[in-house]
Formats: sequence, structure tokens, C-alpha cells
Amino acid sequence: MGFLDRLKGGLEKTRKAFVGRIDAVFSGQKPLNEETLEELEEILISSDIGVSTAVEIVEYLKSKEGEIRKAGSPREFLKAHMKDLLGRPQPLVIFGEKPFVILTLGVNGTGKTTTIGKLASRFVSEGHSVIIAAGDTFRAAAIEQLEIWAGRSGAQIVKQKAGGDPAAVAFDAVEAAKSRGTDVVIIDTAGRLHTKSPLMEELKKIKRVVGRAMPDAPQETLLVVDATTGQNALNQAKLFNEAVGVTGIALTKLDGTSKGGIVFTVKRELDIPIKLIGIGEGVDDLRDFNPSEFIEALFEP
Repeated sequence: MGFLDRLKGGLEKTRKAFVGRIDAVFSGQKPLNEETLEELEEILISSDIGVSTAVEIVEYLKSKEGEIRKAGSPREFLKAHMKDLLGRPQPLVIFGEKPFVILTLGVNGTGKTTTIGKLASRFVSEGHSVIIAAGDTFRAAAIEQLEIWAGRSGAQIVKQKAGGDPAAVAFDAVEAAKSRGTDVVIIDTAGRLHTKSPLMEELKKIKRVVGRAMPDAPQETLLVVDATTGQNALNQAKLFNEAVGVTGIALTKLDGTSKGGIVFTVKRELDIPIKLIGIGEGVDDLRDFNPSEFIEALFEP
């Protein structure tokens, strides 16, 4: 099964809750009027697309009313506009001098450790050398998980005992990568949001220390968010972005939610590119986010 087929399968819950209901609203050549547009707006909002984006989509369809009437259905107009709203793909790309440093952020339970492991596997399979920095020293289990992923993927790992200084782990990893000529460093961090003030200060320190080890690092500050948490994902993104500046988002567990519309909310309200999406447990189920592919998979079973 190809990735597009897996993506279609992963978006099944969102498709039923979103496209299925839209098709029902406009079935039987129902006209594009205030009643049907109100129903459409409700569907958009309930799919976590967000109020402002939902209103914009409805206003766009109103402006195309004549063309839609001739076509007989707003479906293709809706698809095209949603692709435009998401913009062009902005994949996670390695650039600049070695090492390329990815600082990975996220609340516990979002799939951050798994995402790091999958990314390491991907880079190694592409021929890159990788060091994973086990910077979530708050949780011994996180260090153990990353050791397993490192062994599985062929990546190296830099770690300390549980309770060690996360910034020191990050610094050591970057220094090790410089001395070994390693291509990529992926730094794990803690995600205990219930103590968010100290956590944000810790993340700022890690970022400063990494910058001292290598100017311009980290080149990517990747936030991992769980799509099933809906609007909470947006709130988390705002917190982390304000603290350390997020350059990209990895949206996980899209296969577990009926509210995949969160991709539009993140794009519109934060304008932080979604670079990766996760639609399953397999290593190959973490992929670069392609907006056009996403919309096609959402609308076509």
C-alpha cells in the first residue's frame, strides 16, 4: 500500500465527519443559500478548522456563487480554495554546514520520542549520519526509548543519567557531531507542561547553549503536536512559539482524529509551516506534509 492510500485510510475519521457531511448538505442539487452556507460553516468549525477560517471559506464560496450554480456543486471550489489556504509544501530539509541541528519540542504524550526515532531512521536511510541527544533527562523512560530507536535506526546517541542537565546533553551532542563530522543532531527535550514556566526557561537555556556550540544552531526548532487534542494543539504551539520560536510543526496521530481541520487553524493563526504529518505507527507513516496530497486524500476515499 502506497503512502497516499495510507493517508486516505488515516484521514477516514476526518473525511466522514467533514466531507461526508458536506456532501449530505449539498446532495440533490441543493442551492447555495444562507441555510446551506450556515450548515457548511458549522461543519467546518466542528472539524477544528477554526471560526475565522470557516468564515473566510464561506465568504469565498459566496463570491463564486454564479460559477458554482453552473457547476452544480461547490465541492471542487471548496477543494481548490482549501489547497490555496494551506499554501505550498515546506518540507523538512537539511541545509548548511554540518551538523544540521533539530531541537525537538512537545508536550509528553504527543509522540515526540517516536517522531525523533522515525526521523533518525529516515535520515539514516537517506545516507546521513545522525546523533540523537537524549535531552529529556526528567524521564528515564524517554532515554531508554531513544536508546532503542538509536539501535534500531543505526543512529548514535548522547545521554546522561536521569536527572542530568538537559542543556549539557545538547551541548555534548553538538560538539560530538562537530568532531565526528556527523550530518544531523536531533535533540529531545522535556514536555512536562504542568510546570510550564520552568520548562520554558529550560528550553531557552538549551537553545542558547546549542547556539554557543554552533552559531546558527538549531537550524530547525520542531514542535510535535497531537492532532487528536484539537484546539489544545494550537494553545501548545502558541506557548512554545512564544518561548523559543518554532520553525516547523510535526502533526502526529492524524489517523486517530475526526478533527483533521486543525491543520488549517495552525496555518492561519500561527503561520508556522506544518512540515511533517504522522498517520500511523510504522516508520514510513511519518512523512513530509504536502497540502495538495492532504486535500486530495481528505476528499477522495
